[in-house]
Amino acid sequence: MLERHLTLWLTLLSALAFWWPWGALDPFVAARPAVPWMIAVTMFLVGCLMRPREVDDLVRRWPVVLFGTGVQYTAMPLLGWLCATSLPLSPELRLGVIVAACVPDAMASGAVTVIARGNVSYSVSLTIGSTLLSPIVAPLAMRWAAGTTFPVDAGEVGMTLMLQVVGPVLAGHFICRRLGESSRLARWSSTSANLAILWIIAVVVGLNRARIGELFGSGVRGEAVPLIAALLGLNLLGYVAGYAAGAAGRLDEPKRRALSISVGLQNAGLGTALILTVFPDQPAAAIPTALYTFGSMWTGTLLAQWWSRRPVVAPEPVALESGAEG
Repeated sequence: MLERHLTLWLTLLSALAFWWPWGALDPFVAARPAVPWMIAVTMFLVGCLMRPREVDDLVRRWPVVLFGTGVQYTAMPLLGWLCATSLPLSPELRLGVIVAACVPDAMASGAVTVIARGNVSYSVSLTIGSTLLSPIVAPLAMRWAAGTTFPVDAGEVGMTLMLQVVGPVLAGHFICRRLGESSRLARWSSTSANLAILWIIAVVVGLNRARIGELFGSGVRGEAVPLIAALLGLNLLGYVAGYAAGAAGRLDEPKRRALSISVGLQNAGLGTALILTVFPDQPAAAIPTALYTFGSMWTGTLLAQWWSRRPVVAPEPVALESGAEG
C-alpha cells in the first residue's frame, strides 16, 4: 500500500511538517543531524533489494547498461545547468536544481517502469550502475554545473557518496544475499526504504517552512514560478533525452521506456541529504530537490500510464548488446 500510494503519503507527511503546530516539540527540525545516517540506512535497504540475478545481469550486459548510465550523467547535468541558469533563481535554488540533476536515478524508477510496460531488469541495472558510479561521476558533474557560485569539493562529495551510498548498498546486497531473498530483512527492505525517504523529505520541509512560505506566498512576483518551470523542464526534457538516446542507440521499445524513466526520475531524496551534509549552511538549496521528488513521481506515473495503453513494438536487433550476449 505504501509503494502504491507513495506520492499521497509524501504529500501528507510533508504537509504535516510544513504546518506542524507545536513549535517547542518539532521532530522534523530535531531530526536534521540524523539525515546522513537515515540515507545510509536507506541505501543499505536498497542493497537488500538488489537481487543476485539482477547484479549478474548488470555484469553480463555491461555495454548497454554503461550506455544508459552515460546518457543519464551527460544529459541531466547539461539540462540542469541549462534550466538553472536560464531562469531568474537565487543562487541557493540554482544549486538545488543542479544537485537534483547530478544524482543517480531513483529506486522508484523500476516500479514506474513496470506500469509503463518497459524492461524492468534493464531499469534495475541502470539504477545499480548509476548508484555505483555516483562517487566518481556525480561530484565532477556537480562541480562543472555549479560553477564558481558554490565551489564544489569533488573529493568531499565523492567520499560522502561512497560512505552514505555505495558502501551501504554493497553491504546490504552481500548481507541479504547470504541471508536469502526470503529473509525478513529482505522482505521489509522496500517499505522501510520508502519510509526513510518520506521522512528525509519531511525534514527538509520542516527546516524550510519560512523559506517555502515566502517562496510560494509571493506568487508570480517571486521565484515560485521560475523554480517550478526549471524543475519541470529538467524532468520532462530528461524523459525526452532518455527516449531519444535509446532510439539513437537502437534499443528496443521496452528498453527505451526504461531508459527514459530512469533518466527523468532522479534520486532527489539522496540529493536532499547530500545538500544537508555538504552544504549545511544552505538548507534552502534542498527545496528544489524536495519539490523534484513530488513532481517527478507525478509526471513519471502519468507517463507510465500513457505508455501502458500503447502497444510495445517488437524488439529490434541491438548493436550495443551483441557483444555482451555471446
